[in-house]
Amino acid sequence: MDNNQPKPQNQISLELKPEVAKGSYSNLAIISHSRSEFIIDFATTLPGLAKPEIGNRIIMTPEHAKRLMNALFDNISKYEAQFGIIDLGGKPQPGSTFNLNDFGPLGGGNKS
Repeated sequence: MDNNQPKPQNQISLELKPEVAKGSYSNLAIISHSRSEFIIDFATTLPGLAKPEIGNRIIMTPEHAKRLMNALFDNISKYEAQFGIIDLGGKPQPGSTFNLNDFGPLGGGNKS
């Protein structure tokens, strides 16, 4: 490839640092929002842990949150087309969620 050719406008160059590349596991996401931002706390809850531990917090604008939602929807659709429907166990209603009170005190104060 000729290095003198300009990159297409929709292509960006990213740097992935080794400490980020290893990733982190999450099996619980807690989402809250204000008028100006969405906050997504990624946590891990495992047997033997007293309470879920938040490993990462992502803060984004409503516009970027919606772009993320659309990108996730697109990727899940592609995944299910290739590997089959992801079974969530039971028949969840569209837009359903769970009640945080079912999990006891999560700590961390007010997130509104």
